[in-house]
Parts: sequence; structure tokens; C-alpha cells
Amino acid sequence: MTSPPHRLLQALDRFNAAHPWDHNAHYHRWILRQLPHRFGSALDVGSGTGDLARLLAARADEVHGVDSDPAITSRARALTPGATTASFTVADAPTGLPAGPHDVITCVATLHHLPFTEALDAFRGHLAPGGTLVVVGLYRPLTATDHLLGAAAVPLNAATGWLRNRGREARRPASMTALTRPADMPFCDIVAAARTILPGARLRRRLFWRYTLTWRRP
Repeated sequence: MTSPPHRLLQALDRFNAAHPWDHNAHYHRWILRQLPHRFGSALDVGSGTGDLARLLAARADEVHGVDSDPAITSRARALTPGATTASFTVADAPTGLPAGPHDVITCVATLHHLPFTEALDAFRGHLAPGGTLVVVGLYRPLTATDHLLGAAAVPLNAATGWLRNRGREARRPASMTALTRPADMPFCDIVAAARTILPGARLRRRLFWRYTLTWRRP
């Protein structure tokens, strides 16, 4: 017999599936606030369907979106107007990144798919002096703070899905069709490793099971 808590979780899963919304896109506007009003070259690692790259293109002379998934890269190209400065390439990170240097590098919900230290080292090497790196990542909950923040996000997640879909059932956005995997690094390990490679990096836990990292190269 299914227990009441288990039935409640199943009902919540069904509700969230019926009212989906993109947790990563939730942070796009925040990302833009970390960046200069105008800049030259931007690199978006794990660009998916290109939503963030197209936002960056409104400020950048050129935007390079890279993703390892050919199908979703093709979708990004199809969704991008021809006059936009954003282009999309199938490439594996961190080894296949465009050389740069880039004034801005962004990486949203992708870093946990990559070898962590190697990826951050590559981002640092591809970033121009004075350039900005912004990461929105996933971490494995470990501490009481992690679990409390995750618990607080549960009702907010359902409420946000309901409001954004105006109470109606909806299909998942195209941006949510990318392959997913759970994070395996706890936040404390992410902080320690990141600050070793990127001295002065700012990291913070966020709602909806995310963390943010910002770093400006000297």
C-alpha cells in the first residue's frame, strides 16, 4: 500500500509535469545583470536551444553557442533569426571550445556534465583579460542548509509553474528537451575547487536547486 507522503509526492510530480517551466531560463535576466551593457565576443557553453545566446546577441558583436547535442543545436539554429549575431556549433567542452579570447563566457546547467576542474581551467584560458565568467550550475544536496533550501523551493516551484502557465496544462518548453543528469558534487566541494582555479570567484546557493558562480579575469 502506498503511504500518504509517497502519494503526495506522486501528485506533486504529476502537477509539475502538467505545469512545466524552465528553471534555467529563470536565471537568464540575472546573468545579463552581471555583464557589461556592450561587449565584443561571447561564448555560451551548453547553449541548448539558444535562448541565452540570443539574449547575449543583443549586447555582443558576436556570440558563439556550443553544445554536444547535434539535434538541439539544429533546433537552436532554426529558432535564431538570420540577422542575429549568434551562431551555433556542435562541439564537446572543454576540449572543443572556440579559441577566443571571449569577453563573456556563460555556462548554464552544463558544468556538472563536464570534468569540473578541467572545464573551469578551460574557461579561464578562453576568457579575455577583464572578461566575465558566469555559471549557473547544479549541486548535490549534502548539508542541512542545502536540504532546507531545496524544501523551500518545492512549493515555490509548483506555484511558479501554475502562474507561468496561467493555471493551464502545457507542454515542456523546447529548452527543457536537452539531456539531463543529476549533479554529483556538493556545493562545498564546488566552492573549494572553483576558488582554487578562479581566485576571487563569487559563489552562492540559489533557489530551484541551483548555484551561481561569477568571476572577472584580472
